[in-house]
Amino acid sequence: MEDCIFCKLANGELPAKTVYEDDVVNVFMDANPNADGHMLIVPKKHFEDFIELDDETIKHIHNVAKKMKDLIYEKLDNIEGLVLINNYGKFQVVKHYHLHILPNGLNSSKGLSIDEVYEKLTK
Repeated sequence: MEDCIFCKLANGELPAKTVYEDDVVNVFMDANPNADGHMLIVPKKHFEDFIELDDETIKHIHNVAKKMKDLIYEKLDNIEGLVLINNYGKFQVVKHYHLHILPNGLNSSKGLSIDEVYEKLTK
């Protein structure tokens, strides 16, 4: 989709703090994190929501989520759990499927800047 900001971010047309990338997805830091390490898994192909996703893509996204879990647990301190969120309908602000990964849950503190978290995750 031509005007989709997540298409542009996922495909490198706009800058993003990319943590992981392959042919299918781009994983980058959320610009307005709810917790240290809050990231988004975004398919490079435009899917408006989870209803449009094919089985291979959803399987791939969840396999990447497992890799991101391992990365978060290895690189960030005091991680007790993760919350995976996919908004749908009126709660989906950007109409391009994306999976939120929130370390420690929704009420986690935000003690570090996005740059500090990004550096920890990518070094």
